[in-house]
Amino acid sequence: MARHTLQVNGSPVTVEVSDDTPLLWVLRDTLGLTGTKYGCGISQCGACTVHVDGEPVRSCVLPIARVDGEVRTIEALGGEHPLHRAWVEENVPQCGYCQSGQIMSAAALLARTPRPASRDIDEAMRGNLCRCGTYGRIRRAILRAAGLDPDPDPDPDPDPDPDPDPDPDPDPDPEPDPDPDPDPASATAPTRENPDG
Repeated sequence: MARHTLQVNGSPVTVEVSDDTPLLWVLRDTLGLTGTKYGCGISQCGACTVHVDGEPVRSCVLPIARVDGEVRTIEALGGEHPLHRAWVEENVPQCGYCQSGQIMSAAALLARTPRPASRDIDEAMRGNLCRCGTYGRIRRAILRAAGLDPDPDPDPDPDPDPDPDPDPDPDPDPEPDPDPDPDPASATAPTRENPDG
């Protein structure tokens, strides 16, 4: 056991745990901050995401001895954070298990990129898995929290081509057939010569 002092949600705390204890278990078991969830234990799902000096980290694999900076958890955001309101307005949570990690990753994104583009959201959120598949709602909530339109119109086609294969040389007035077949009904039958003529 070793003594470790760190800043958590703006306050100094001292804990006595082994150096290799993951930050996740210090937060949950020692400090009682249970908003941060255990998902996979191998830094692959993002449910355990917290901030260290503003950067999102996976607390399930970060030993307490390597924590160097202020730790912020989901509890530090409070219930009136724009992301919390947007999450409710967009009805994001289903089972809710991954949502604290999703919100913490989104909060780090908006802190450094207040008006994110789609590629920014993809990059920031790709490490957070949602087993309920609410990715579309998560994206809409992030855009709403940023003050952007959560339902942007699709990009218009700058050069619509309704006829992808037009005839390059149309012939609207073709030449008439110079020698059409005679109408059998109107043709005159040949006459026979009168041998006695």
